[in-house]
Amino acid sequence: MGRVLIIGAGGVGTVVVHKVAQNPEVFTEVMLASRTKSKCDAIAQTIGGGKIQTAQVDADNVEDLIRLFNSFKPELVINVALPYQDLTIMDACLACRVNYLDTANYEPKDEAKYEYSWQWAYQDKFKEAGLTAILGCGFDPGVTSVFTAYAAKHHFDELHTLDIVDCNAGDHGKAFATNFNPEINIREVTQKGKYWENGEWVETEPHEIHKPLNYPNIGAKESYVIYHEELESLVKNFPTLKRARFWMTFGQEYLTHLRVIQNIGMARIDPIIYNGVEIVPIQFLKAVLPDPGELGENYTGETSIGCRITGIKDGKERTYYIYNNCSHEAAFRETGMQGVSYTTGVPAMIGAMMFFKGIWRKPGVFNVEEFNPDPFMEQLNIHGLPWHELFDIDLEM
Repeated sequence: MGRVLIIGAGGVGTVVVHKVAQNPEVFTEVMLASRTKSKCDAIAQTIGGGKIQTAQVDADNVEDLIRLFNSFKPELVINVALPYQDLTIMDACLACRVNYLDTANYEPKDEAKYEYSWQWAYQDKFKEAGLTAILGCGFDPGVTSVFTAYAAKHHFDELHTLDIVDCNAGDHGKAFATNFNPEINIREVTQKGKYWENGEWVETEPHEIHKPLNYPNIGAKESYVIYHEELESLVKNFPTLKRARFWMTFGQEYLTHLRVIQNIGMARIDPIIYNGVEIVPIQFLKAVLPDPGELGENYTGETSIGCRITGIKDGKERTYYIYNNCSHEAAFRETGMQGVSYTTGVPAMIGAMMFFKGIWRKPGVFNVEEFNPDPFMEQLNIHGLPWHELFDIDLEM
């Protein structure tokens, strides 16, 4: 159906390439590009058959991106590079008339600030160009937003509360490691918490609100309210929501390491001078921590991510829980990556499939919950992320 360019050769990019290669009737020509071409070549070699073209590109540089786009002429770019690079890639897409999809919203390098405002500001430009931009098509954001749209379409007349719950009950055997880019991960989980209640944002100290929640096939895990980007778009697109929160599980050992990292200044995102050279402490830390793309081989256990929702259907109150559990071992057997990369990469491929099939395709900039959820939900069951529903149960919230 179309030519797709994937930018980013980390764990998520590896999963995207594997899943794209499994669907040659949709993705007729595929290129993988990143700053380091040798990483792309290694991934392409695991796929084999000369199916994947590779290239080097600096995603911070619009002109470099434009040169690559003009050479390969993709119809769609799947951006699984760093969130700092979202806007340069979107600028290059506009310059070359290429459609766009990402898995995480833009954030500036000098401030851990997660807002869609920068990307929503591209709405008129993409609409006037007749191009589609699909934002946040990973798992969370991504599948959790589609879950919410599916619930609103099929099971509720009004949504009242939404609690997105993200549990990683896996064990990678490392003293401390992050499941995706350490720099992005640590910035995300050390910021202040924030949730939506009664028409306004309520800010909390990091990890201030927490309680044990029970997860299917896993059991009770201490879960913490943090801010996550999909809340911003979901409360905008589902205005009947009276409260919306995001919960994530952390082990005590992880939190202890995190506190030490913060206390000794290694989580700083501002540059310092060391031996006459300017370095950013969190970027140095990233260089010495385990590579998330190499955790999969010894990773055991599973993730459980879903939405716990209350609201009204036919004049009656109801509760609803929709979730997916993903095995780290199964993800590694299929793609060589652990479950966190898998749960992000598979939805990115499905979102791209929705675009090429003409289902999620209209001029402008959209979050995934603004499209029809049903065909996406069908593909989750087909491509390795089956979902389950529970009705009228105690949501523990």
